[in-house]
Amino acid sequence: MVGSIDMQSMRYLNLFDKLCRVETKYCFKYNNALVFVVPAKKVTMAIGPNAKNAKMLSARIGHKIKVIGMETETTKATLLKFITKLAEPVSITKLELKDDEITITGGRQAKATLIGRNRMREKELLTILKGLFGIKSIRFN
Repeated sequence: MVGSIDMQSMRYLNLFDKLCRVETKYCFKYNNALVFVVPAKKVTMAIGPNAKNAKMLSARIGHKIKVIGMETETTKATLLKFITKLAEPVSITKLELKDDEITITGGRQAKATLIGRNRMREKELLTILKGLFGIKSIRFN
């Protein structure tokens, strides 16, 4: 859903735009939740007061919703903040970016959570990072 937009993700994007009144280009599934990427300045507007917009959207769609803010310029710091916010319940101790490869360092539990059963979370994360930032591989330490 990151690189190309199918009909289902187009519906999600349109519904998000209508309910939250914030335009976004990116919508994808990660860790059984639907993630919307909005400009960093508009995250609070997208979530709404007392998370009203997010709750209404979640009830309509039937998925958990996560809204992540991202700066318009893509720098190393932006990439590292994005990955930290995406994998938020997991504590990542260190992120390193070398060329088109990212190295994520964390504890055993964090590493297991990020990789997931049958490497499912790792594949989802790699697809997302490849579509948004052009990252070609992920390593875990």
